[in-house]
Amino acid sequence: MDQNKIDMFLATNGKKFSTSQLSLISNKLSQLDDSKFQLALSLDYKDPTTMLIISLLAGPLGIDRFMLGETGLGVLKLLTAGGCCVWTIVDWFLIQDKAREYNFNLFTQALGV
Repeated sequence: MDQNKIDMFLATNGKKFSTSQLSLISNKLSQLDDSKFQLALSLDYKDPTTMLIISLLAGPLGIDRFMLGETGLGVLKLLTAGGCCVWTIVDWFLIQDKAREYNFNLFTQALGV
């Protein structure tokens, strides 16, 4: 894989992954062929900042958890009104890391690495 393409991917999507995962992602991208690289580009990565805003505005409804594919926790959060808002406040501090974890899992599962 061309290093320019890897740099472009990291520049475009770098903030959607944690800094500890970026070197692993770079190594995995260098081993991919062009078709797999196109797949990596087309994945729907969640923006951690957007997830924080959604959590701030609609946290008690569990929408942030639904967007991260955690349907069970989303329903539980919805039914308990965000755990009487305690869970919602805790998620304000955790949701960005959860989004980065979701993105990394999506990357590894889709590319089979």
